[in-house]
Amino acid sequence: MHTRPGTLAFTAIAALALAGCTSGGEATPTPTTPAPTDTVAMQDCLPVPGDALTVLADDLMLQNSDNIIPAIGADVADDAVLEALNAVSAQLDTDGLIALNRAVDIDRRTSAEVAAEWVDAAGITLTSTGSGSLVVGAANFSENITLGEIYAEVLRDAGYSVETRSIGNRETYLPALVSGEINIVPEYAATFAEFLNLRANGADAAPVASGDIAETVAALAPLAEAEGLVIGEAAAAQDQNAFAVTEAFAAQYGVSTLSELAETCGPIVLGGPPECPERPFCQLGLEDTYGIEVSEFRSLDVGGPLTKTAIQQGEIAVGLVFSSDGALG
Repeated sequence: MHTRPGTLAFTAIAALALAGCTSGGEATPTPTTPAPTDTVAMQDCLPVPGDALTVLADDLMLQNSDNIIPAIGADVADDAVLEALNAVSAQLDTDGLIALNRAVDIDRRTSAEVAAEWVDAAGITLTSTGSGSLVVGAANFSENITLGEIYAEVLRDAGYSVETRSIGNRETYLPALVSGEINIVPEYAATFAEFLNLRANGADAAPVASGDIAETVAALAPLAEAEGLVIGEAAAAQDQNAFAVTEAFAAQYGVSTLSELAETCGPIVLGGPPECPERPFCQLGLEDTYGIEVSEFRSLDVGGPLTKTAIQQGEIAVGLVFSSDGALG
């Protein structure tokens, strides 16, 4: 599985590479005071094996808001383009993004086929039309390619002739977007905001992204404008760090959020990438923001097959995944 932009910033923002457990340019989560719990009544929440995985809701917004958002060259950002792309954002949620990724990554269908099917099912109606040629770029991993194909399908419905190109990482496609070689790219709000923030204000710039998508977009828009870009409306769909358990674990212990996990369970076994124990968006965030105790950490991978298999086989109770992973239930 490809490491995704905007989902794991300790492999992305810190290296200024396309990527959302974070370091570098993203804001350190503001510690909260977890609700007091009666430790005597807390359960020993041992791992529960099972094939189906589910994400525990990040109800205190530990993670930055890496919602899908269109980045558009200002010279092509007319009413018809904005209406078409914003219509996609209005229809796309995280469950839908998971389904798209499952169709491509697990069922092995093509991004173009899956995108066309999604657009047909969405039933998007446009009131504005345009003309001319557009190039939609995408990063070189399947989710972003599929999103680019969706943008292209809807723009064709709006009257444009559209070409799609897989460009590479953000360092490669941003100059092409700014120059007009490509016109539109599906982006990830928080990661893009921090990338442009560091680009504009230097490596020591104070972080601007947060768990609040409205605040993140408000910070992103002027940074994009300075590059000659327009930002469309953010989708509800997110691709960011998330913490998964088996559906059997969630049912057995009656937990659906990270706060409920903290209130219900004693120390847990956590799995994730090697740097997780030192990252504010991984183990440190679970401890500081939620008051979750970690009895043991298993060093695995970045939301990949090692972590997911360890959850399914009952080797760990909770694992770091990507919120839009096609393997999620």
